[in-house]
Amino acid sequence: MVTALYRRYRPETFAELIGQSHVTDPLRAALRSDRVNHAYLFSGPRGCGKTTSARILARCLNCAEGPTDTPCGVCPSCVELSREGGGSLDVVEIDAASHGGVDDARDLRERAIFAPARDRYKIFIIDEAHMVTSGGFNALLKIVEEPPEHVKFIFATTEPEKVIGTIRSRTHHYPFRLVPPAQLLQYVHELADSEGVQIAQGVLPLVVRAGGGSVRDSLSLLDQLIAGSDADTVTYERAVALLGYTHAALLDDVVDAIAAADPAAAFGAIDRVVQTGQDPRRFVDDLLERLRDLIVVQATGAQAASVLRGVPDDDLARMRDQSSRFAPADLSTAADVVNRALTEMTGATSPRLHLELMMARVLVTAAPGVAAARPAGAATARSAAPGGSAPSSASPASGGPPSDPPPSASTDAPATAESAVDVAPPAAEAQAVPSGPLTLESLRAHWPEVLERIQSVKMSAWTVMYLAQPAALDDGDVLTIAFTSAGDANRFKERTNPTESVSEQVRNAIQHVLGHRVKFKVRVDEGQPAAAPSASIDEAPPADPDPAPEPEPEPVAATPAQPAPAPVERTPRPRNPAPVPQSSAPVTGWDVVAIPGSAAAASADPRPLDAEDLPPLDDADAPDDESAPATEDGSAPPEPVIERRVPSAPVAIHPADAAGRQRYGEAVVREVLGARFLAEEAVESAVSLTSEPPRDE
Repeated sequence: MVTALYRRYRPETFAELIGQSHVTDPLRAALRSDRVNHAYLFSGPRGCGKTTSARILARCLNCAEGPTDTPCGVCPSCVELSREGGGSLDVVEIDAASHGGVDDARDLRERAIFAPARDRYKIFIIDEAHMVTSGGFNALLKIVEEPPEHVKFIFATTEPEKVIGTIRSRTHHYPFRLVPPAQLLQYVHELADSEGVQIAQGVLPLVVRAGGGSVRDSLSLLDQLIAGSDADTVTYERAVALLGYTHAALLDDVVDAIAAADPAAAFGAIDRVVQTGQDPRRFVDDLLERLRDLIVVQATGAQAASVLRGVPDDDLARMRDQSSRFAPADLSTAADVVNRALTEMTGATSPRLHLELMMARVLVTAAPGVAAARPAGAATARSAAPGGSAPSSASPASGGPPSDPPPSASTDAPATAESAVDVAPPAAEAQAVPSGPLTLESLRAHWPEVLERIQSVKMSAWTVMYLAQPAALDDGDVLTIAFTSAGDANRFKERTNPTESVSEQVRNAIQHVLGHRVKFKVRVDEGQPAAAPSASIDEAPPADPDPAPEPEPEPVAATPAQPAPAPVERTPRPRNPAPVPQSSAPVTGWDVVAIPGSAAAASADPRPLDAEDLPPLDDADAPDDESAPATEDGSAPPEPVIERRVPSAPVAIHPADAAGRQRYGEAVVREVLGARFLAEEAVESAVSLTSEPPRDE
């Protein structure tokens, strides 16, 4: 039977303890100067050397040559407290998890009174000290505060806050830490060499990562791999399968699929993860770490090996090739999506659904391009026309108006594989960002592209920004944004989650389009419309800056009776007239429309009416033909005419306003609420009334 690896290599001196120099150096100094305290509190995560340090301190205190900072290792006390020793009568280890009551504390207090059997000190090592009850601590309080000269106490715990303050205040507290990955990687490599075991490339970094900085956990995992391997050789495939990590080849396939915008390959990799029974959260965590490695490699270049310690050179070369196919903003966006999916998968009942939705969002939002066509920081072209407007879908020969661009996909709504195929921009649209320093003119010229980028990434941020405009640029990177309302400005300044804030989305969009990272100032111009950028395409000519005021229409009374016209054959008015096509543009003014009506109505209310005053269209409003009074010659009197104000015809507006009010507001009202606008109903009523021919007598 073989002893566990962590027991065979347990340190016996402070010099052998790794990663805890902030603890071992002060303790060795105290031992050399003979200023050892009567009680110590060692705290920290599991497996980082608390109990081991307590035993080493006991060896140093009871060594025949001590107290010393380096025990001799040959005296009876050192031999009994070594790895192969059976323990000493003068060093008592107590497990507080099962001996933490008042009676146990009283028994310990009685035993502490007696002098040590052989050594210099009687040392009590109380492990898992946070399990001692409040009564037990109170029973120990007096002897811990004023112990006999031959008694030393060492408390070890993972939760020092649960040790009562009266005990903590009477001890020297040394917090232990997790061992850094680089130091732990070197340590396990040395142990593997001393064991004579062949470790495949890439296995030890997985062991260190799985150990999480705990030396005992890392050695236990390495011991398990060695015990479960054939011919003293630990293969990478065996380690991946046993530790549950994602194979590097599968991660390479996923990253390559994202870089090539290949949904088939990406979703095929997701299917392999599910079919092999791998933990979905582990796969997402591994993918997030790979994206982090790509960001580090892209940012550090040739210095990546000093940051990503333990990564083989061929793996670094492969990651350099992968990172070169992404823009920095694309990698950061993909990492944000994966990180959010990892959080949302906690307690999920459908792992495959979450994995597929995550992959769809990554394919939509990352929008990677080929490095040869677009260097780092380049922006994807949104349109072939100036001003960043969407290209027209109508043929030039048809002469028809350009159709509205389809709304961009947003990360707020679940995406599917099909949507990833449709939305991912082709490489042919890639173009270089504008060169040179950032100016206010270039910002205003490319502001529509910035808004479109924000809309494609996060719709909620776009709803805050679509009326805002760049107002000033100071020091080359301090951008002042003017908002039309204080509410939008406050939402822009919210920093509850910096990575998801509106300001961060705007900053990333500007960097994506213009290649510059900016800082922000906020200005609120309430009551003032957002300043529109210069017209580019499909815009109406600018209006007259000083238009003549339109005279207010005056009410017109009913016209006097005139000879009736010759009778004409007319078609009866239908009870439910056909609906008038709805206008998608906002109403910009009011026109005076002549509406046939009754004389009584004209005389009763001669004032011009607004759209809200228009009565509902109904046959009851029409005059009764049989009761209509006749003129002197016997003919029917002509119907009176009433002038009413109705909304005028729509005019062309700025694309930013049209996108905001038309695609967002009207879409919500019509599609979600199933309602219609009052202005549109007024137009329908007015058109229906004006188009109705006079009735026959």
